[in-house]
Amino acid sequence: MRRLNRKKTLNLMKELDAFPKVPKSYVETSASGGTVSLIAFTTIAFLTIMEFMVYQDTWMKYEYEVDKDFTSKLRINIDITVAMRCQYVGADVLDLAETMVASADGLIYEPLFFVLLLLAFTLVCLIFRMLQLIQSRLQEEHSLQDVIFKSAFKSASTALPPREDNSLQSPDACRIHGHLYVNKVAGNFHITVGKAIPHPRGHAHLAALVSHESYNFSHRIDHLSFGELIPGIINPLDGTEKIASDHNQMFQYFITVVPTKLHTHKISAETHQFSVTERERVINHAAGSHGVSGIFMKYDISSLMVTVTEEHMPFWQFLVRLCGIIGGIFSTTGILHGFGRFVAEIIFCRFRLSSYRSTSVPLPDGHTSNHLPLITDNSTH
Repeated sequence: MRRLNRKKTLNLMKELDAFPKVPKSYVETSASGGTVSLIAFTTIAFLTIMEFMVYQDTWMKYEYEVDKDFTSKLRINIDITVAMRCQYVGADVLDLAETMVASADGLIYEPLFFVLLLLAFTLVCLIFRMLQLIQSRLQEEHSLQDVIFKSAFKSASTALPPREDNSLQSPDACRIHGHLYVNKVAGNFHITVGKAIPHPRGHAHLAALVSHESYNFSHRIDHLSFGELIPGIINPLDGTEKIASDHNQMFQYFITVVPTKLHTHKISAETHQFSVTERERVINHAAGSHGVSGIFMKYDISSLMVTVTEEHMPFWQFLVRLCGIIGGIFSTTGILHGFGRFVAEIIFCRFRLSSYRSTSVPLPDGHTSNHLPLITDNSTH
């Protein structure tokens, strides 16, 4: 009984076989079939390699939600060089809540030379020019931002190395660098003439003791970012250089800060992206162009938060796509090969029929017949 049940089970499984085996004696090979098979295997190998490269690659997914955090402080990372001596300029932040954050809370004033001499500061000059080149490429190809996100923490810090001035002349510029913590509301970070002093209605700068002829707000932004400082991330204003054409000139940067959560396979960090619009004009009260000479960075905080996540293709999806490629190529080449043979047989059959019709067969009564002769197995030639 057990043997009978086993035989029935085996017979049932044989009937369910969706892949019947053809005996080798029934298989006919041809040169055309071998050529098509070679093309199919080559295509499969090429597409498999390409698919594996896609599987190894990652992409960035962007999600948006409302930012509900309004109580935390916002960190501003600053590294700006102004073409004026340190005793002539002052930097501070004033937000919409009329809260003043002085530069003494985290900024350092470092005297140096404004011009980057190629011989004295070879590394600094090369890094700064590289930042300018990357910024120009980012303005043309926005997809490079994904590459920068992926390379976060992999590359070296984008901050410029320390500079050593060995000249005997006194420095003509001031490097203001460090960080400040401000309220998470719109504000204005500015660098202008004179040191800032508190005022009941805001604040003021002691600019009366500085000569008008010494005004020069040509500046170089080595680094400006908001939030956690992440090495490898290049911000929109990094590498910016502006040369003033007049003593009384105002440079304005209107910045929109977007809170960003970055999740990659290497890091998870909370930082901030920002977009910027630039404007510069000469202060001329007689012509109606009012204002104060200096560098003004007016920033506003977006109410939306962006979550940037690095995603990778699952392994099961890679296998499904790979099976689809292999099966699709085999099926397509088989169909094309069968269709090609069908067309070739039709053409050859018509050619053979035309050749048979052109032959004439003599009859015993002296007439000729253009009909095709009957060909049998016992016919002799």
